Amino acid sequence: MSIAIVTGGASGIGRAIATSLVARGDTVVVTDIDEAGARKVADRLNTLGRGKASAAALDVTDPGAVTGVYQGVRAEHGRLDLVFNNAGIAIGGLAEELTLDHWDRAIDINLKGVVHGVHAAYPIMLEQGAGHIVNTASLAGLVPMPVGIPYTATKHAVVGLSLGLRAEAAGRGVKVSVVCPSFVDTPLLANVNPGLPETPMSGDAKDDIAKASPRLYTAEKLARDVMRGVRRNQALIVAPTHGRAAWRGVRLNPALAVRAAQFAVGRIRADKN
Repeated sequence: MSIAIVTGGASGIGRAIATSLVARGDTVVVTDIDEAGARKVADRLNTLGRGKASAAALDVTDPGAVTGVYQGVRAEHGRLDLVFNNAGIAIGGLAEELTLDHWDRAIDINLKGVVHGVHAAYPIMLEQGAGHIVNTASLAGLVPMPVGIPYTATKHAVVGLSLGLRAEAAGRGVKVSVVCPSFVDTPLLANVNPGLPETPMSGDAKDDIAKASPRLYTAEKLARDVMRGVRRNQALIVAPTHGRAAWRGVRLNPALAVRAAQFAVGRIRADKN
């Protein structure tokens, strides 16, 4: 049985991961800025009759709050085995449509939220000599995804952070993985640019995204991929199959990948005119 923390656990990928953990008998702390949503998830998980779940309100942009929750879990349970730094938001729009507010929010949540989780969890795991940190990035962290480059930039940064930390941590008994999914059918896609100046991509972008990826992957399928990748201690957990194909294509021919992204931008601009 593992002791785990999942951020952004009230919905989507975080909820699916928390469900997979409890289903195998783990004890999970479901955290989210939406405390009521986190408690609802934890209550439902406690009906599975396997592992255990509790909930905690957590704003990942607050480093003190993150450290407090992580240290509190270690104090209560005596250890912290698994951390899923998963909380994030979607940013969409062409570069000329975006403001510095879009950039700042993406960096604060998608990047610094992960940094705060790593900064809180890593010392605990070093002291234990064991543990596994799993950071959620995106396929956008591996390919040149336009029309939301603050999101793309932060996800590239999370990939780099994770792989660099993995190299440092390997000799200390701590494992690090990064999750890079393609488009997943979650509330994230229906709430682009939350609380930010609107762009044509703001709000529910599922229809627009479906044009590029007609068959959205489910959070439940991704959670199975994540759990398998964690068991295998994979550095990069890339899913689904078409996401892995896109990643291979970028590695084989980066210039062609950029041209494909240019084509996608051209279609978007044409649709707007």
